[in-house]
Amino acid sequence: MTSQFYRSIPAFFKGIALFTPGGDLIYCIDPDKKGRWHLNLCSAIQDALELPEPPHFLVPCYTATFDCWFDARAQQVRVFAETYPPVFRYRSLLNRVFEAGDLVWQIAPSQEICDPMILENYRSQFPQLWENHDLVMRYEPVPPPQSAAPVSPYPQGYVLRLFVSGYSAATARILQNLHALLEQSLDSPYTLKVIDIFKHPEQAESDQISATPTLIKVYPRPVRRIVGNLDDADRVLRLLGALDEGRQE
Repeated sequence: MTSQFYRSIPAFFKGIALFTPGGDLIYCIDPDKKGRWHLNLCSAIQDALELPEPPHFLVPCYTATFDCWFDARAQQVRVFAETYPPVFRYRSLLNRVFEAGDLVWQIAPSQEICDPMILENYRSQFPQLWENHDLVMRYEPVPPPQSAAPVSPYPQGYVLRLFVSGYSAATARILQNLHALLEQSLDSPYTLKVIDIFKHPEQAESDQISATPTLIKVYPRPVRRIVGNLDDADRVLRLLGALDEGRQE
């Protein structure tokens, strides 16, 4: 389960949402309505799901657009929302992330490139896209660097991985407590990716997981990890660098 939380949204903006066939969502909000964000969202999905390359074939078939503006002539707020057929069923989720209430979405005309058989051809190359990782993440562009320092490949904020052994009541409790702690303690957005070692043993091997649960802070550097008990709030905050102590777990 991966989620990224923000606490405000502009009054007027253009929103772009990009889904995967498995139902994961990455979206952005552009108050200036000048950006063309589809390629950025493809790159963000590549980073979040660790794909070999950006999944550009998802555009436009798995996209939705939301536009909210003030009509000066009519002196009222206007809203237009459109989604392509493969993601129309997610309109309630879209209303939530764009804070749109019970807005009625329009269905965009389907295109030839959105033929399910054509899209299915990518499944063997990008199998992660057909899995549901419970990913709901808002993309924020990273400002250009002011010096020659390298640009981070990760979205702004914290990038965390939680390795678990199957989904159980204990796993649900860990997630609930961890999300509550992160929400209360962090001033920056975060991405938390939950990885079941039974479903993704190759990922567990790559990250040298010896026991579960294991929480890894991938970004910002340095990489740190906690193995075992995650109920100790101070221990988790030290991992994140949210406490002054610099001790690595």
